[in-house]
Amino acid sequence: MIDVHAHFAGEGYEFPAEWEKIRAAGVKTVILASDTPAHAKWHAEFAKTHNGCYFTVGVHPSELENFGRETLETLRAMAADEKCVAVGEIGLDYHYPDPDKRAQRAAFEAQLALAEELSLPVEIHSRDACADTLAILREHRGGTAHGFLMHCYSYGAENLPDFLELGAYFSFGGVVCFKNARRAVESVRACPLDRILSETDSPYLSPFRGEKNSPANIPVIVEKLAEGKGIPLPAMIEAIGANAARLFPKMLPEGAFLQNK
Repeated sequence: MIDVHAHFAGEGYEFPAEWEKIRAAGVKTVILASDTPAHAKWHAEFAKTHNGCYFTVGVHPSELENFGRETLETLRAMAADEKCVAVGEIGLDYHYPDPDKRAQRAAFEAQLALAEELSLPVEIHSRDACADTLAILREHRGGTAHGFLMHCYSYGAENLPDFLELGAYFSFGGVVCFKNARRAVESVRACPLDRILSETDSPYLSPFRGEKNSPANIPVIVEKLAEGKGIPLPAMIEAIGANAARLFPKMLPEGAFLQNK
C-alpha cells in the first residue's frame, strides 16, 4: 500500500518507531509532500536513508513569504535528487485572506513552469479556489504534461469531470472514513478506478477524530475506498499501486535502494 501525500518535517514524529509502525502496517511507499524548501531538505535527507520513501519539492500557497527567483533555484536543485518524484504541494488556498490571491496565482504558475521544465508531475493543493485552479491549469497545460494529483480532493463529484478532462489523478484520505463524509464518498464513487490514489496528509485529517494521523492509517483508508467503489480490497490495492507507478515514474520497485533501511 502507498501514501502519496504525508508530512514528516517539523511534525514531532518519533523515529525510528514511527517508520517501523508504518512498515508493520503494510505501507510499502510514502511520498513526503513539502510545503517549504526547508521541509523539502528535511524530507530529502529522510528519504535518502529509508527505502520506499520519496519526496516532493514545492512551496504551499500559504507559505509564500520571500518566494521568488532564488526560491525556484533552490527547488530546481533539490529536484535533481533521485528520490524527488514531483513538484508540490503547490496551488491555491483562498480559505484565509493571506497571502493575497495575486501572489498565490503567480507562485502557482511559476512552479507549474518549473514542473514543465523538469518533466515532473505535480501535487496540487486547492481549497475554496476551484474556478481559479481550473483556469490556471487550462492556461498552463504544459505544467501538467507529466501528470498531476489533486491532493485531498474536496470539490465534490460535480467538479470531478472538469479536472479529469485535464488529466487529473485524485487522492483521498481520512475524511472518507467520517460518518458525515457524503461528498467525499460520492467523489470516490465517481472517480475512475485508474485515477484514484490513497493519502493521509499526515499529521492532519486522521480517520480517527482527535488523533494525530500517520501513514500507518493507510490500510483503514484503502478499505473505505474499496468499499466506496464496490470492489474487493486486493483489487483496490492493486489499482492504487498501478496508478502511483504511472503518475510517479521516478519511484523504483520496493527494495531497489538496497543500501537503505
